[in-house]
Amino acid sequence: MIRIGTVGTNWITQQLVEAAALSKRYTLAGVYSRHQETADAFAQKNQAEKSYTDYEKMLDQANLEVVYIASPNSLHFKQAMAAIDRDISIIVEKPAFSNRREMAAIMAELKQHPAVKYFEAARHVHTPNFKAISKALIALPAVQGAALTYMKYSSRYDNVLDGEQPNVFTKEFSGGALQDLGVYPIYLAIALFGQPEHVAFFPTLIATGADGKGLAMLRYGDFDVTVNFGKTSNSYALSEIYGLKETITIDSAGELTHVEERDASGKATDLSAAELANPMLPEAEDFARVLESPDDKQNVADYQRWLQWSLTVNQVLFDLRVSANLKFPADQH
Repeated sequence: MIRIGTVGTNWITQQLVEAAALSKRYTLAGVYSRHQETADAFAQKNQAEKSYTDYEKMLDQANLEVVYIASPNSLHFKQAMAAIDRDISIIVEKPAFSNRREMAAIMAELKQHPAVKYFEAARHVHTPNFKAISKALIALPAVQGAALTYMKYSSRYDNVLDGEQPNVFTKEFSGGALQDLGVYPIYLAIALFGQPEHVAFFPTLIATGADGKGLAMLRYGDFDVTVNFGKTSNSYALSEIYGLKETITIDSAGELTHVEERDASGKATDLSAAELANPMLPEAEDFARVLESPDDKQNVADYQRWLQWSLTVNQVLFDLRVSANLKFPADQH
């Protein structure tokens, strides 16, 4: 069993812990939160061995093999470096790092600790439905572009409207729509089409100075991908990938719960796999097999592909922000 520790006690950490338990390949060895009461409650709920309010103490004492980091975006870098320095592998919630400088420093540190693995927790690109989309895409006679949408109203936006500054909507914590919901369709585009030749971002700024919603353009030479995302309103639009007469439709560029392919007549073929017991289960299982058998040929190839996706997504997110002159305090450090 892989000994895992967690950083953060929100819903996404709970979902990861439940996925890890379903996989039967992890032991929850440590839980970190800044507040003892919160740490204790999360640990008790999930039968963790021990709770901590000192992150480095957990790294030093819990005998971890991997730590899952789901803190505010701006804290990922320091927490990841602390784990790597102790030869502990890391699963970092997307977006993993604020900018290219942080990513480059992480890659340099990983070279000094070759046994350590770094995973970015982009759950949707590990699912059977992502594989179905990839297979259907390869079969298209041509690709003429895509429109990807992921827009959900955030309850935290109510706090913004009340004059508050929640972490997810502040530049100080490397927040905003692009760094939250936007990373899902961006990740999907990168995993399907690779690195674009040119990008542009048109954000809608909110009272905190961060982007509440936005439109990104990814240019791939002979086709474009438009990405529409936001946290200040809801969208129920399908996402689409355009072939010649064929179109792949996706219910949500973030969730990938239903996938169809429509032929020239408009007839739909359902490509969806069975509903998952937990949407994070496939990635938990993927990460476990790499941690358990890092030298297996298929695991090496998969790990390198995931790593390249993460590097490219980091680059594209940074380039999008540069195109919109959207800067974070983390960019100055």
